Amino acid sequence: MVADGGSAHPYIPNTEADRALMLARLGLQSSEDLFAALPAAYRDPKIDLLPALAEPELLRLMRARGAENRDASTRPSFLGAGAYHRSVPSIVPYLVSRSEFMTAYTPYQPEISQGTLQTAFEYQSVVCELTGLDVSNTGLYDDATATAEACLLAARATGRTAVALLEPLHPGTVDVVRTYAYGANIRVDVITSLDTVYADHACVVVQQPDFLGTIVDIEVIADAAHAQGALCVVMANPFALGMLRAPGEAGADVVTGEGRDLAGPVAFGGPSVGLFAAREQYLRQMPGRIVGRTKKLRGSHGGEPRTGYVLTLQAREQFIRRERATSNVSTGQSLVALAFTITVQALGPRGLREAAVLCYQRAHEAAVRIAALPGYEVPERGPWFQEFLLRGPLPASELLARLAARGITGGLDLSDRREEAARDAFLCCVTEATPPEHIDALVEALAAIGDER
Repeated sequence: MVADGGSAHPYIPNTEADRALMLARLGLQSSEDLFAALPAAYRDPKIDLLPALAEPELLRLMRARGAENRDASTRPSFLGAGAYHRSVPSIVPYLVSRSEFMTAYTPYQPEISQGTLQTAFEYQSVVCELTGLDVSNTGLYDDATATAEACLLAARATGRTAVALLEPLHPGTVDVVRTYAYGANIRVDVITSLDTVYADHACVVVQQPDFLGTIVDIEVIADAAHAQGALCVVMANPFALGMLRAPGEAGADVVTGEGRDLAGPVAFGGPSVGLFAAREQYLRQMPGRIVGRTKKLRGSHGGEPRTGYVLTLQAREQFIRRERATSNVSTGQSLVALAFTITVQALGPRGLREAAVLCYQRAHEAAVRIAALPGYEVPERGPWFQEFLLRGPLPASELLARLAARGITGGLDLSDRREEAARDAFLCCVTEATPPEHIDALVEALAAIGDER
């Protein structure tokens, strides 16, 4: 307690008088009474900490602990299903670490931050080129929320109250769409055939490649959707678009996707960036922020007109009437969007295609080697990009457990999927960043497991 009745803690503003008043209102005598319901052993347990260390000793300890971590670069991992290990150019972490970019937020007077707006404009341009569509926003939270926002856009644009999700679609995306749709009173139909696209559907959502890895014919799906007056929404892998046809060219009206994999390592953590692009006619129905480029009538000293960047649209509830807002998205993903942009621009169209082709070839070579092992099968579902179904002599869960015991993350168990091709199979992913020795280790481990039966 402090003598003048002020705060007893430098970071908590409550005074002793404040604390006494709150306790009295609750009918308690002391703060300890707040925790009386907890068992005594858990109220203030003794923590077995190391003795105080000098800075060099502490750094050595932290390095040793850090060395115990394993990631996709050190431990063989073939887990994909939406998060992929990519070869990100070394220039990316250097540039995004510059002091100019150390905040992920657009200033509230954005026009004074021309550099920030220019990077956002560059991001939008990259997304439009990849997707083959007219306009892009500055990014949403992730691919799942971007897809949910696309469903809401389709409902607003068509005046309809149902959406169709074409399987196989990422189950996490299905859950997020259902959550968004519930609040908007939109019915969500998970379909397995285009024959069940009806006239009350605002859009048909398809994943490219689909959740089980197969490359989808977008044009056929877009034609079926348009025949019913619905929009075609494609949740695309932007890396795969390096070698696949742009969805917009195939008839897609809205394209979403996840850009985090091209921004940094899978272990980077929570921040993501959801790509969102659409045809120009849906510009004012798009969520988030859109940066535009213009020219000042005069230079700062009366010279030639200069290029300037402006926040053209920002359809957030803070800035317009809440009931008319299309999004409450903030800008926490902007730093990841910048890293994504640098990666794509550093590679260029040719480099991105070469990386995607390398990924495709490496994954197919691995699948051929595994399919040649006795007792193993790679079920055919049509052309695929980097993920393939793998069925072995044991149930998928047991096969994955035995691989894990050998220090290998084999993939994703698909036992809960209803597709016949996924029965007793797991989803295995190989990318351009998968070291050849990791593929060798997987093939050898699968062969050994087959011999142990």
